[in-house]
Amino acid sequence: MSPQRPANDTQEERVTAWPVRVVLAISAFILRIERLLIIVLMALLLALILLNVVTRYSGSSIYWVDESAVFSVVWLAFIGGSAMTRLRLDFAMSMLTDKLSHTWARRAKVAAGLFVVGFAVALAAMCVLWLDPIGIVQAGFDPKKFAAASFNFIYTERTQTLNWPTWVLYLIVPIFSVTLFCHALANVLEDLRLATVMRFPSFKLGNSQGIN
Repeated sequence: MSPQRPANDTQEERVTAWPVRVVLAISAFILRIERLLIIVLMALLLALILLNVVTRYSGSSIYWVDESAVFSVVWLAFIGGSAMTRLRLDFAMSMLTDKLSHTWARRAKVAAGLFVVGFAVALAAMCVLWLDPIGIVQAGFDPKKFAAASFNFIYTERTQTLNWPTWVLYLIVPIFSVTLFCHALANVLEDLRLATVMRFPSFKLGNSQGIN
């Protein structure tokens, strides 16, 4: 999936500063990966649901299917939410901005984008405190030693039926904070008119000139 730009924006594209181009390129690369992951997770979720129905109907239920479906939905929600942010298909309250002038409406849009950037930074900081990567390194990657020193049991917990380490599944939260930051920053740069607004034709749901 390659983002496209309008043909009449060639001159504006030339004067775009290289840091802005880097941010947009990173955001576009992340969006391509997210699109593939969304397709895979949706197919996986459908397969798990069908498997659950068939096995329950036949009287031989597989106990780990329900938990697998739940975690698939969680990952799909976070990845899809990140992609929707870049596509500008997230929810927007326009009751106020509809009554503002074009200039002030654009400023309000930039302010909303900066709020999302700030939220992503705050979420990333929370994930650092939560997962405490420095602490687990200092404990020699020993979950029990880390838990005894910090009373943080995230690395000792395991899922009920899959028996997977829960921290592996929780990684979607810090991943989401990073991808959300990149997408929100790219949106803000476009709203500030520092770059041409990108279109993403591979997403059939819409493009970066979406509902908000």
